[in-house]
Amino acid sequence: MSPFNKQPLFYVGSVPVFGDLILAPMEGFSDLPFRSLCREMGSSMSYTAFINAIDVINNAPYLVRKTKYLPRERPVVFQLFDSDPDRLLAAALRLQELEPDIIDINLGCSVRRVSSRGAGAGLLRTPLKVARIFKMISSALQIPLTAKIRLGWDLDQRNYCLIARIVQENGGALVAVHGRTKSQGYGGQADWDAIAEIKSAVSIPVIGNGDVASVEDIDRLKAHTGCEAVMIGRAAVGNPWIFTRRERETVSPDEVVGMARRHLDRMIEFYGPEQGVILFRKHAKRYARADRLSPAARTRFLTAEDPDQMLNELNAVLH
Repeated sequence: MSPFNKQPLFYVGSVPVFGDLILAPMEGFSDLPFRSLCREMGSSMSYTAFINAIDVINNAPYLVRKTKYLPRERPVVFQLFDSDPDRLLAAALRLQELEPDIIDINLGCSVRRVSSRGAGAGLLRTPLKVARIFKMISSALQIPLTAKIRLGWDLDQRNYCLIARIVQENGGALVAVHGRTKSQGYGGQADWDAIAEIKSAVSIPVIGNGDVASVEDIDRLKAHTGCEAVMIGRAAVGNPWIFTRRERETVSPDEVVGMARRHLDRMIEFYGPEQGVILFRKHAKRYARADRLSPAARTRFLTAEDPDQMLNELNAVLH
């Protein structure tokens, strides 16, 4: 059965979305090889990892690779971060020339080097600036503008409903919500009740994110919150089958090796033989569930330099 519907499940502005599962934007993971693989398995939108607005303005060399996408990935979302409204506007206009379907503003990154400069989740502390950013950029773009947010800076500053309404009232077409605050990082439990509150507070589509590790979790989050779609991050690494609503435990070792081979081939084609193998290691670790291996076996597997050697080691580990 196809993971995609024949009719759109919802729209982001005028952009139709045909499924309710979406790969989260993850720095170091959401590159073209992995995104395209997950897209084929059932992820219904392709978010890039976040892009620094300063780098867009300065034409940083890495952007050519980071913004590259395949036509079959559409709808494609370029995610931007910065603390300065004018830079964000300039960067969004420049990225629009590359013809993505949607521009997304990151209001959720909790990494210190981002949030401490007032970008990412740091913007949650300045609601008026968020309003200015969305009003300026949504008015200037010819494509939809969206946001990915957290619940607030910390437990004393959970202003998620205010931020979601600001996004909507200033031209935002969708809000994706990670159900934790900045100070929580990825610890503690995601607050699905808060995602449900946001869904009740706005009329634009809402994507729920946080603590989705299984097919059962997908269904529970949707039922609990009423959100249009579920965004999956860490649980998809080494497990693209989750986008087909299939539990990893039901996937045979031969299927895992076959998927890893496809993924590694794409990494090598995209990054070149040497870098492709090196960058694939973090995925290989999750395909193999290497935390269950002995230190010696894990080292041997994750230091393999030849693609065939790595896949042979993976096959041995899984069998």
